[in-house]
Amino acid sequence: MDTVNNAGDVRAGGEGGAGRVAVVTGAGSGIGRAVAVELLRGGWSVALAGRRTETLEETAALVPSAPSLAVRADVAREEDVSALFAAVVDRFGRVDLLFNNAGTFGPGGVPVEELSYDAWKHVVDTNLNGAFLCAQAAYRRMKEQDPQGGRIINNGSISAHTPRPHSAPYTATKHALTGLTKALSLDGRPYRIAVGQIDIGNAATDMTARMEKGVLQANGEVVPEPVMDVADVARTVRHMAELPLEANVQFATVLATTMPYVGRG
Repeated sequence: MDTVNNAGDVRAGGEGGAGRVAVVTGAGSGIGRAVAVELLRGGWSVALAGRRTETLEETAALVPSAPSLAVRADVAREEDVSALFAAVVDRFGRVDLLFNNAGTFGPGGVPVEELSYDAWKHVVDTNLNGAFLCAQAAYRRMKEQDPQGGRIINNGSISAHTPRPHSAPYTATKHALTGLTKALSLDGRPYRIAVGQIDIGNAATDMTARMEKGVLQANGEVVPEPVMDVADVARTVRHMAELPLEANVQFATVLATTMPYVGRG
């Protein structure tokens, strides 16, 4: 594994193998970590991006024999994203997949009338602007590389379809991400760039631990919700990623089977 941060520190590790190259944002924990590990085990070379180098290195250590690159980056900062993709191309030569995963729920349970603009802006900068910056950087590489093309998978949410109470910033950004997915999918056609989205509901991670303890429902009740194994999400992302570029999963929804989403719960 190699480690890069945007202050210029580089530590060289093992040599990367030939084959497909993925960039996974938010790779230091949760869904990002699970997807990165699944891809590494599947023979991909994976660039692990996130804000904390130590957690990225922990992810890489789960598959120590696989070629990986840890890059400290804040996806909401244009200069960090540019440095991330430059480091990936320098290390691996190309980009075949971007899993656009970095995101935040923001302040949970805050009524909209009490929500600060700074809190709103932080969620928008991370979930939407960060996704755009990473997609744009990946798109530029995929368009110009030889062979041309690649795939972008955006991590949406079932909130892209149905909101929870007191979730305006998160829900708004996930709705916007759906529009971004559609627009990028259309614009990528001439360059063999396939773009899809996975909408995930209640995967078991540190971010969703509160679901099993009880979360506010639309009727005002606080009810525990079921969760699913995050590894099932990772396998779904890998399936989407490994399709030939002539095929695309435009939208996939993966959720805990009995969570209160379809119908009235």
